[in-house]
Amino acid sequence: MYNDEKNLYNYTYRKDGSELSHQRETVSSPSGGQYGPRGPELEMKPVKKNRIGLKITALALSCALLGGAAGGGAVWAAMQASEKNESEISLSSRPVTQVALRNVDGKTALSDAEVYAANVNSVVSIRTSATAGYNFFGQPVQSASSGSGFVLSKDGYILTNYHVVKGAETVTVTLYSGEEFNATYIGGEEDYDIAVIKVEAQDLQPVTLGDSATLNVGDHVLAIGNPLGELTFSMSGGMVSCVDRAINIDGTPFNMIQTDTSINPGNSGGPLFNQYGEVVGIVSAKYSQSSGGTSVEGLGFAIPMNDVFSMVKDIMTNGYVSNRAYLGITPQTLTEGTAAQFHYDVTAGVFINYVEPDSAAAKAGLKMGDVITKVDDTEIKSVEDLNLAKKRYSAGDTATLEIYRPDGTITVEITWGAAPKEEQSQQPVQETPNNRNDSYGYGNGGMDPFDMFRYFFG
Repeated sequence: MYNDEKNLYNYTYRKDGSELSHQRETVSSPSGGQYGPRGPELEMKPVKKNRIGLKITALALSCALLGGAAGGGAVWAAMQASEKNESEISLSSRPVTQVALRNVDGKTALSDAEVYAANVNSVVSIRTSATAGYNFFGQPVQSASSGSGFVLSKDGYILTNYHVVKGAETVTVTLYSGEEFNATYIGGEEDYDIAVIKVEAQDLQPVTLGDSATLNVGDHVLAIGNPLGELTFSMSGGMVSCVDRAINIDGTPFNMIQTDTSINPGNSGGPLFNQYGEVVGIVSAKYSQSSGGTSVEGLGFAIPMNDVFSMVKDIMTNGYVSNRAYLGITPQTLTEGTAAQFHYDVTAGVFINYVEPDSAAAKAGLKMGDVITKVDDTEIKSVEDLNLAKKRYSAGDTATLEIYRPDGTITVEITWGAAPKEEQSQQPVQETPNNRNDSYGYGNGGMDPFDMFRYFFG
């Protein structure tokens, strides 16, 4: 405790300060003055050295130093090992996956790799050449293009798009094995964009055709083809975005499977597979930009296999589509100007300019000046609508037409006729000299609200 006596602070070891009473005495200074009370004197005693304790302490310090050095060395070694591990490359020991070569049976769902392995030998690369005009010296200028196709039969029938071989003078087919064959044009149907060619070969591996009517939006699909004509036998995948999508290409209506599967120049004519490895469509076209000029992606289209299967067999047998529905008229889209000229009450439909004798239209009683406004339950507002509706029928099928005449509207029962052979698509002729390269497309002449660009892959 601290005692405050005469303003002097003295340290005491006792709580009551009693030891100070006999210790206070006056100490004189050499000059005769007094320093004041003398505090307790501390006796300084020499400290005896404990040799054993020093040895123990020294030993402990030495051990500590050695331990610290050892610990530091361990930390340094660990750091070096850590740095070494960070620089090491880890290698997988997983063996190469062996893809099972499965048969396409329509019942077993396959992995993407299995679909490719089962079908790549059935897909072909197609190269064509044609005379695209003449140069300044009168020499012919050759054009070349590429596309895809797939084998239909062991004896060499191959299906592709009509526009791939259109105007071709030579057609060369290359298999996945690298074998090349010169192909012969058998027949095609431009309105459906299909063509059959043939190579002289045996024991080819044909695809298995599937039922395109079983497709649902969201189903997984795959395409194998030759994008850019150089990346041969490439596979891309996606989903079905829409079924029964009506689009218009160059004024020709098509019923299509819409997919976001990557489709590029060179894919045209190639197969579209379902998850069972069956061909459900023929890759045909894609949108490259909208009507406003905006670039778009993921809008590819394929022709449903069901829509063309009977025609493909017909072409293989007869060289042309013998049962294509035929009406026998010269049609024209009715405009408001034409309607006003003839004082018609309707402003949309198909105006009949001419009726062929003995045709289905003539037998049904149609005549020039009639306006077709409906086929069964389908409204008809243009020639494109009529052509699309006609694709649902074959020769011999019946339908009900709604006809406008100035004296009233009538319904007419017709039996579709067969297109005469001279009306069928024969060996396609190149209409205009051009360098047919799939890097560009042809517009639709303003007949569709979108700017449709087909990549001409041939």
